[in-house]
Parts: sequence; C-alpha cells; structure tokens
Amino acid sequence: MRNLILKRFIQTTASESPQFSYGLNWGLAGKGVIVKDKAFQNLKSSELQKKGATVTESLSGLPVHVRGTLRRASAISKAQYSRLLKQVTAHLSSISNIFVHDGAIGSSPKSDAKVRVISDSPSAVLRLSNVLWETSTRAVSHDSCPLTIYAATSISAAVEDVIGLGAQGNNGFIAADVERSSLILCGKAFSDINGTKEALATLSEPVISARGGLPLSARLLVSGDSVVLIFAPENVIRSFADLLVSADAGVVLSHEGVLPLFKTKMSSGENLYKMPSAVILATSDSSGSIPTVSKLSPGQAAYHFLAGYQNGEFVPGYANGPSCIDALDLAKALHSKLKEHQIPTFLVNVGEEGKSVAGKDILKMVGLENIAPFELKRGGDLKGKYSGFLSGKFQEIPEEFSF
Repeated sequence: MRNLILKRFIQTTASESPQFSYGLNWGLAGKGVIVKDKAFQNLKSSELQKKGATVTESLSGLPVHVRGTLRRASAISKAQYSRLLKQVTAHLSSISNIFVHDGAIGSSPKSDAKVRVISDSPSAVLRLSNVLWETSTRAVSHDSCPLTIYAATSISAAVEDVIGLGAQGNNGFIAADVERSSLILCGKAFSDINGTKEALATLSEPVISARGGLPLSARLLVSGDSVVLIFAPENVIRSFADLLVSADAGVVLSHEGVLPLFKTKMSSGENLYKMPSAVILATSDSSGSIPTVSKLSPGQAAYHFLAGYQNGEFVPGYANGPSCIDALDLAKALHSKLKEHQIPTFLVNVGEEGKSVAGKDILKMVGLENIAPFELKRGGDLKGKYSGFLSGKFQEIPEEFSF
C-alpha cells in the first residue's frame, strides 16, 4: 500500500501546477485518498461552475447514521463504517478530478472545528462551501484534529449492500463516526443540508468543547444592536423568523462572544460577535403554574435548561438530535458562563392556555423593567415532576441548580 501511495504521489506531483500540490496530495493520502490525476483546492463558486458545478435540488429526510453519540443509537457499527470508509476512499482514488474545500464550523479561530471536504463532484463542494465558515488552507492542514467530509456522489448504490447496511433509498445516505472525526455523504446526500448539518454539529462538539467553546442547541436573535440567545421549540422559533440570524439550531458560546455554527447570509457581520445581551428559555406550560415571563438566577437558568420542559415532556438541553456531550455537562458550562458574564436570563411561558405569544412579543416582555424573579403562580406537582425527572436521569446535580 505504501509503495502504491509513493508511486501515485510521484506521478501526480512530478510537475507542480495549480492542480498539483505536494502538501495537498500528501494530506489527502493521509486521509486514504490517492490523487489519480488532478486535485482542485478551494475554487471560487465561479471556478466550480466552470468545472461543471450546478445548483442541485434540495433534499431532506435522508437516512443519517452517527456513531459515538450519547442520545441516539446508531444503525451503523464500527466495522460497517470502516468498510464504508474503505469503499469511499477507493472510489475517490479512482476518479480523475478531485475537489477539495477547506472551511470551519464556528468562526472563532480559538474554538472552531476545522473541516476539509474531499469530493468527486464540484456541485457537492459548491453546496457545502455555502455551509462552512471560511478559513485558511494552512489552518486546516496544520490543525491537530480536523474533521473530514467525504462526498462520493458517483459511488455505486450497491455500497450499502457491500457493507451490510441494507437499503437506504435511491438518493443516498449520511454516515458519521465521532471517533474518526469523519462524515461520509453517499450519492445525493450532500443535497440534504439539514441532515448534513446535524451530523457535522455532532462531530464538531468534542473539538469545540475542548477548545473552550460551548456548543448549544439554540438560536440567535438580532434586535437593534443587541444579540439575544434563545432556547425554544420549533413551533415558537417560527414566530421569530424575521429576527433570526440563522434558522439552524446551533451556536457556539465562548469567552469572546456567540455565533452560529454554520455560515449564513446574516451572520457575516463582525458586530454579531459579542456576548448575548440576554438569554431566553422558552417553556410551555398550559396548567397556569409558570408565569408568562420571569427572571432566572444562573442556577435556575441551568436547572430549567437541563429540564427543557415542554408541556409535560422534558427535552434536556433543548436538543432533540444526537450529541456527544452530556446535557448535565452543558448545563454546568452554561451556568458558569451566565454567572461569569452576568448575562440576564428569562423564562418565558409560551404555552399558557388561550394565549399565543409571538416572537416580537417575547422580546418586548424581556425588555420590560422590574421583571419578577421566577415563582410558581399556583401549587401543584410541577416542581415534583421536574425533580423526579432530573434526579432519575442525572446523578449529582450541583447544589447551585434550583427550580
């Protein structure tokens, strides 16, 4: 195998050109992809289009398999993923033209996760380049733990049978392995941006967390010069559509500020990179026990974040998708940041019976002066429900956390 790599490497890099780079070819070889003819790196959109890239139809709901998470069992085993990766790298090594794009998840150089895309299709690179934040090629090649996306659009559909995964549909599938820090997009899976983002968000969590960032399933709202961090279910988020920096549930909170995980049209301005002026936790309680709006201490905020209460159901950390980080660890880190930066935090009940609360109404509520501290409006067993759920799911909840 080593002789094959050396032979192919010497053949493809005998004369340097914009399509040939010793460093790039060695880097790709380290990821299992041997450049057969040409490797085009970090082409602009116009250049990708000249190479045949087109804007493809968006897809959704493709199978997503992520290994190494806490909340969701994966349908793909370690052995199956290894076989799949070998199939994909062999396929990419057989293609004449390889397209490479370097980017990042999160835009802070101190806490982002570097990403390298390797694909047989300029169309896949074009679409994925609109998701990732820009970063330098050197930053990716010198990073200690970059993520790798393999987009094999022309691989045989029979690959799912070869690895024993079973039928995955006509448009392909998404597979990721946290341990390998890699994501595989087979067939047209690169067009399922929501599924791709979900997998990438999970893969990036350990890297971002290790670098001091806090990956959260939240959104950012812009109101004037203020940036507000909001945790809320999807039906509530829709009422904020015109105020959202990004519709995606994913941000990184660090000591420098807060920004979305993925690039959006609105999120390019540097003025957004600041600490949030407020944090909103949206809960839903139709029993009348929780007030419309109330102020939380950092300990209360961490407790209600950990519970993620939504009208009888608990969604710890407000996250429905797969995750590599325990919700209790996220709550502890959030508590620390709220306390350190003294960020005002509010609990808003969006599920009061007979009331419909719109996004702008919520912003007006939390902008009022003299908002009362949180206190139940009436008795009942709601506090007991919280305690029963959290004590049963998590061990050793910090004493600072309180209802």
